[in-house]
Amino acid sequence: MTATTAGREAAAPPGDCLAANEWICGEYLRTRSQELVDATLQHVGITAASVLLGLVLAVPLALLARRGRRAAGTVLGLTTALYTVPSLAMFSLLLPLFGLSAAVVVAGLTLYSLTVLVRNVLAGLEAVPEEVREAARGMGYGPAGMLLKVELPLALPAVTAGLRITAVSAVSLTTVGAIVGHGGLGNLIYSGMKSVFRAEVLTASVICVLLAVLADLALLGLQRLLTPWTRPARPPRARWAPRRAPRRAPRRDAAAPPAKEAV
Repeated sequence: MTATTAGREAAAPPGDCLAANEWICGEYLRTRSQELVDATLQHVGITAASVLLGLVLAVPLALLARRGRRAAGTVLGLTTALYTVPSLAMFSLLLPLFGLSAAVVVAGLTLYSLTVLVRNVLAGLEAVPEEVREAARGMGYGPAGMLLKVELPLALPAVTAGLRITAVSAVSLTTVGAIVGHGGLGNLIYSGMKSVFRAEVLTASVICVLLAVLADLALLGLQRLLTPWTRPARPPRARWAPRRAPRRAPRRDAAAPPAKEAV
């Protein structure tokens, strides 16, 4: 903390959380709400665009990888190598192609997403039982019909699992885009760290965490909606029936004479 910041906090009037530079400040939320909304929308847009583009590219790459061991080694090795490039270096390499725009961040995150998505799409396709493919061929499905109507639907659990990992990772990596001025909430985090603006840093960081949690829960709900066969079967409910009172044995009258035995 600088001497100027410490002096400003000491001279702040009581009850003014902005002047006191407090971590939790309702006045900041009230006065900077539009700034927070704009940064959040940019963050969500960059994240969603990169994940969707990654999925579009991952499907044909996974189809190429399953053609043989050599193709799989080449595709998986290339996507793994892309993930080892630091984000700062990745954005710098993409600057000559896209310039200082949000496309730099989207392209970088798309390349990073391929590491997880290609592997998960490939694992989902390879997990489809061969007898299912044989049955689809017997029903007249061609390669395209089998892929769209049989293989990809059965691979959805693995694909959505990869999407969940990719989405959470993209939410965090989008903040690095602040180095080119298109980092969504990362812009607020970086500017708040430079000016030691505590409320700005904490608020933007908390919103990032909430976005990651919401993205994971939304994709989990989408997975359960699209794959009802993966849900655990519920035990059948027992039908309610009124309980009958147990029958009582007839009471023998003590005064009645005993029955005569047959002669």
